[in-house]
Amino acid sequence: MAKTIIQTNDAPAAIGPYSQAVSIGNLLFCSGQIPLKPDGSLQDGSIEEQTTQVFENIKAVLAEAGSSLEKVVKTTCFLSDMNNFAAMNAVYGTYFTENPPARSTVQVARLPRDVLVEIEVIALI
Repeated sequence: MAKTIIQTNDAPAAIGPYSQAVSIGNLLFCSGQIPLKPDGSLQDGSIEEQTTQVFENIKAVLAEAGSSLEKVVKTTCFLSDMNNFAAMNAVYGTYFTENPPARSTVQVARLPRDVLVEIEVIALI
């Protein structure tokens, strides 16, 4: 099976040697998204604002691949501070209102650009 590289201008470009997403068969592996706007500028602000930007980026990458949030089967959430969990979770819940995917959430020592949140997803196409 050949892999397909997914890239959209509706989400920020990769800031390193990686792809926004890669599909193989009917699986889509999306790289972690941080709260960068599509133009590459940082969405400053609260955990709620940053989580919202992350999900808008994820939605754009999924759409480019012919998928959607409804087809996400697994997420991994990285927080710079687990004290932000409840606020991140409240925003997260607005994007997955029915049949939410499996999820892991961990606190990490530091995230790129010192953001508060990064989220990666695996979805069906």
